[in-house]
Amino acid sequence: MGMHALLPTTATLPLFDVAASRRIEARALTHSPDLMSRAGLAVAKLALALRRSDGPVWVACGPGNNGGDGRVAAQRLVEAGVAVHVSHDAPAHPSIVIDALLGLGLNRAPSAALLATMAAMQACRAPILAVDLPSGLLADTGQPAGERAIRADHTLTLLTLKPGLFSGEGRAHAGRIWFDGLGIAPDEAPTADLLGPSPAPHRTPTSHKGSHGQVLVVGGAPGMQGAARLAARAALACGAGRVYLDLLGQPAAEPADPGRPELMRGTLAELPQAVGVVGCGAGPGIAATLPALLRLPRLVIDADALNVIAAAPTLQGLLRSRPAGSTLLTPHPLEAARLLARDLASVQTDRLAVARELADGFGCTVVLKGSGSVIASPGKRLALCASGGPALATAGSGDVLAGWLGGLWAQQPQATAHAIACAGVDAHGRAGETGGVLRAGDLIERLAAQR
Repeated sequence: MGMHALLPTTATLPLFDVAASRRIEARALTHSPDLMSRAGLAVAKLALALRRSDGPVWVACGPGNNGGDGRVAAQRLVEAGVAVHVSHDAPAHPSIVIDALLGLGLNRAPSAALLATMAAMQACRAPILAVDLPSGLLADTGQPAGERAIRADHTLTLLTLKPGLFSGEGRAHAGRIWFDGLGIAPDEAPTADLLGPSPAPHRTPTSHKGSHGQVLVVGGAPGMQGAARLAARAALACGAGRVYLDLLGQPAAEPADPGRPELMRGTLAELPQAVGVVGCGAGPGIAATLPALLRLPRLVIDADALNVIAAAPTLQGLLRSRPAGSTLLTPHPLEAARLLARDLASVQTDRLAVARELADGFGCTVVLKGSGSVIASPGKRLALCASGGPALATAGSGDVLAGWLGGLWAQQPQATAHAIACAGVDAHGRAGETGGVLRAGDLIERLAAQR
């Protein structure tokens, strides 16, 4: 496949970090010495398609291969009869800016001179097309290397897909992401997977509610019942056969959810084999029941349960002793910081490394939520979620994810936590791709509609 817009993904795709991309590039150059010529032509073609006027194309080139791609693109544009300005100084009224300043090799903060050029590029009001990566953005982490990274309108990433485009601040800086593999098939295993859609659990014509498992949602302390009810509604909408709520501190006679009479009250003693979804709106009171809940065969742990575990070494030991593939943690960055006893900023600096550290440290599958949610499991390749957007930044969306994961797992009892996490996180992200703010209850309906 030639150049194409990347998102939304239609299949799982390979991601390669800087070291792997360098190796692939070096081997490709030995067999295809015209690789830079092909890369520059791809940049020129996309620039022609994206430019907004007849003004000159401003090509800002750096000293490395990224700059080489920019210079080839400039030559191709000249051959096509387009006015081109190759300089670190802005021309008047450019039709588009090609950002070929800094690419894959960036490993330190840009110099003052480069920062000045980057500021001029950002201020000229023309659309910016970044070559491979927005200048100043680190390819492995998606974080700016210094005080500034280009916020591109489009990024054409070449030869390999880089994790930093989809994690950290990458999505905010890359704009619309395009990909051209330049006809080269990567010849080594990926660093990580970029998630594509997964099929819904299979339902046979003779199946019944008992065929699709049970989910027990434990949480919803007084004043926070909504979180547990959202999780339970999500598990139900996902297709779990029976969904039960253990509302902490609530009288047994209180309905599970007056708005969803399909949901039932239940307890761990009654449902020792259910998939547990534990912690949504639970408050600190969940601490008393966590030792028993950690004996459930399959467990999704979220929110307040994670905070209690972070402060309790005994519970951490119980967590580590659970069988491989049976536990799924869903922390947001602050919860991850608490679990690792570090500050929030250090978690966001390298989200892939932090997700791996959590997974290995606790022996669990971990979904580190946020832009470019990261899924990590011991002994498994990392996965990144490319779907989702700011509409999901609303109260209750994490509770919906936890419940949806529990519902998926109830229907697929042989699946590992890693497989469930990949399928559920991608579906949750796709359902959240809409404008404005998406209320959590509406998110459940969007999830159900796309099954």
